[in-house]
Amino acid sequence: MEWGSSLWIAIGLIFLIEGFLPMVSPGAWRRMFIQLVRMRDGQIRFIALLSIVIGAAMLIAA
Repeated sequence: MEWGSSLWIAIGLIFLIEGFLPMVSPGAWRRMFIQLVRMRDGQIRFIALLSIVIGAAMLIAA
């Protein structure tokens, strides 16, 4: 599989996963978004860093 097609598959999966919760439970998605808006910058950066590390580890392991 080429990088180009793998990239499109990855982007498609991101859209699929990101759209699932608002479709299934918009109220829960709204509450989660409100909690995110109330977080401090440092908390958001830590979650983002954690996501990057987990994603990189998954790519290395694959």
